[in-house]
Amino acid sequence: MTVLTRRALNRALLHRQLLLRRWKLTPAKAIERVVALQAQATNPPYFALWTRLDGFRREQLSRLLTDRRVARLALMRGTLHLATADDCLALRPVLQPALDAGFPRSVYGRATEGLDLDEVAKTARELIEAEPLTNADLGRALAERWPGRDVAALVEIVRAKLALVQLPPRGLWGVGGQPTGTTAEAWLGRPLAPMSPDDLVLRYLAAFGPASIQDAQAWSGLTRLREVFERLELKTFTDENGVALFDLPDARRPHPDTPAPIRFLPEFDNCLLAHADRTRVISEEDRRRTFTNNGLIRGTVLLDGFVAASWKLGPDALTVTPFRSLPDEIEEEAQRLLTFAGADVPIRVVAETAR
Repeated sequence: MTVLTRRALNRALLHRQLLLRRWKLTPAKAIERVVALQAQATNPPYFALWTRLDGFRREQLSRLLTDRRVARLALMRGTLHLATADDCLALRPVLQPALDAGFPRSVYGRATEGLDLDEVAKTARELIEAEPLTNADLGRALAERWPGRDVAALVEIVRAKLALVQLPPRGLWGVGGQPTGTTAEAWLGRPLAPMSPDDLVLRYLAAFGPASIQDAQAWSGLTRLREVFERLELKTFTDENGVALFDLPDARRPHPDTPAPIRFLPEFDNCLLAHADRTRVISEEDRRRTFTNNGLIRGTVLLDGFVAASWKLGPDALTVTPFRSLPDEIEEEAQRLLTFAGADVPIRVVAETAR
């Protein structure tokens, strides 16, 4: 069986995640191709598209949100993503079993013991489809029905059980404030239309393969995907550790020596979160530098396809923290990032400090 090296897996991932060059794709098509964008914070999806697309402008994504062609909601692993309208309606129901299984184990599970979670969700649906509500307003309304219960836990039930979309202006560049939500069905004017688990795995491999069963489960939050892989007609490989990998039969896998340009990835980028074994893009040592103890994932810089630094854009500077020696071209790409962001601040390259 063919063995795929770490560099081979790296180049395949970069190609499928649109990172070997900047592509001439519409933002909507790019979001569909990479199977949604991580969106725990407002601005990272904009940087994710900027680093992948030729000529991307911030207003293009904002327009997709306000035109209801893209929606912001909890998807893979229960985390916020931006997905196209079609994918929003197709992905959320196939991922629902993972959200249902995960909720009792969450910090809110104990606070909701004895509650009929479906009844809470049904009541919430009636409220937010009648009028979009902030989390605070929804919590107060649910607390009237279930007095004495943890209000945050009641709202979290809704987020877990319903395809709860955060409405604009939430998600627009630089806009904060309390999120206001309704169901995806109400916002998009269409019912949920679940894809099959088979189609989910095929979409995953198209965006992140070659990959193992464990990789797909880590990305989706779902378990027991082995039988799905086994019934699909997939090409098989192993990695250098002997782990079985699967891929689409006609998928492109660039040569391991394909040049990889410098790329600034935003916080929580898909590339760092889509596999159980992330060494195809980041070493374990650098992962510990990048994934913080409080659950944040720093913006990163790819050098020759692998994470080599972290970055943060603040009000006073764009700070780059190298993990190893960086070429001068890093500053050129950093300046392009500042131009995109409309930020007139200096670039600072600083030594890593102890955490």
